[in-house]
Amino acid sequence: MSPIQIALLVLAVAGVWAVVELALTLRKTRTVVDSLDKTVSDLNNTLAEAQPVVAKLDGAVDELTPALAQVEPLLKSSKTAVDALTSNLVEVEAVVRDISEVTGSVAEASNAVSSVTDSAAGAVQKLFNKVKAPAADADRKLAAAAAEAEQPTERVLIDDDDAAADDDVVQKPAAKPAQYYTYTPAEESCDE
Repeated sequence: MSPIQIALLVLAVAGVWAVVELALTLRKTRTVVDSLDKTVSDLNNTLAEAQPVVAKLDGAVDELTPALAQVEPLLKSSKTAVDALTSNLVEVEAVVRDISEVTGSVAEASNAVSSVTDSAAGAVQKLFNKVKAPAADADRKLAAAAAEAEQPTERVLIDDDDAAADDDVVQKPAAKPAQYYTYTPAEESCDE
């Protein structure tokens, strides 16, 4: 074989190989183009479904435009209302401060009147106690002395075994017998 025939043979084999590769590439390209067609058709369907939604959103935006135009004046009026409320709160704070001062003054006056009345009542009570004290003390002392004199005491033994022990002896007041006084007609005539 001559070198030209060998070159032609190599070229023929290379050509066949190139055609096979081209056929495989075209087959893969066809598959990719088919899937791309499906994707585009799905995208078109999605856009077709989205168009009514977009139209509704456009209508909603058109309806919101006048409302949005009214928001700015509302914000301005709310700012005015907040400013007015702030000034009212400042006035209320001043009124509360004044009320606090008045309440404090009234409390001080009440404390002063209370202390004056307490001191006056204390002075009157001391005066009455000085007048009543000597007589009341004397009466109380006499009554205590009479009560002691009227109650005799008796000795009672607690333990029979230690009768002689002084530690076991307890003094108890004796029971006072009941006394009855009767008046006879003869005694009444004597007094007259």
